[in-house]
Amino acid sequence: MIRPTFLFAAALLLAVPGLSAAAEVRFDGNLAQGGLAIGHADPGSSVTVNGRAVRVSADGEFLLGFDRDAPASVEISIIDAAGARQARTLAVARRDFPVQRIDGLPPEQVTPDPKTLKRINEEAALVAAAKARDSATPFFRSGFVWPVAGRVSGVYGSQRILNGEPRAPHGGVDIAAPKGAPVMATADGTVSLVQNNLFFTGKTVMIDHGFGLASVYAHLDTVSVHPGQTVAKGAPIGTVGASGRATGPHLHWGVSLFEVRLDPALLATPVLAGQ
Repeated sequence: MIRPTFLFAAALLLAVPGLSAAAEVRFDGNLAQGGLAIGHADPGSSVTVNGRAVRVSADGEFLLGFDRDAPASVEISIIDAAGARQARTLAVARRDFPVQRIDGLPPEQVTPDPKTLKRINEEAALVAAAKARDSATPFFRSGFVWPVAGRVSGVYGSQRILNGEPRAPHGGVDIAAPKGAPVMATADGTVSLVQNNLFFTGKTVMIDHGFGLASVYAHLDTVSVHPGQTVAKGAPIGTVGASGRATGPHLHWGVSLFEVRLDPALLATPVLAGQ
């Protein structure tokens, strides 16, 4: 299940004076930059996070995600089935991230020309559409495993310097492994995207884990799943490759909650990563 590296609970929830003393809301997971937490409210509750409504299961379960640069707190409002409202301020732990330099990339992959940039934007829209899915099945309850055995060669949140030029922070984990090594689904879900030639990520698979939570597997050599297919945690979905923008065989593994990029390494123990 979710790895409790930065595990916090209701002690970090500060009640707002003047509102109802409704039942305590509990969180399991990582309340830190890059972390994912599962909230537990009363059955029948509705929840908003920073003013945005989130999906809540019939038994009161919902997801919270914090990106690399998430602020120190988040505002949560809960209305229970009886109409009682409570507000909470949830503390988010800060993390420090390293700098990663990658040299030897083709210049056109670092600074694309206008034609290539148009292609990149079109492909980004496909990925964004897959990330926007808000399916109701909580596949994430299966827990998470690492998708491939190998050495971690790139970590989440690192400031990337490509061919000496600063670029956006890394949005996932890179795992170096031999070409053809099997890649597994990190959790139960439905395949939401299969693309064979994306500019940056080459052969790419995305899996919808429910409630806006999605995983991505990039630079694959082969793909063995199709869109709409239901997969179980640990099921094979393809093999490691070096397609797209890659300097050698590896898997880029990413996890997001809608548009919020999360740190996959906080979701599963590092046994399969060879650490």
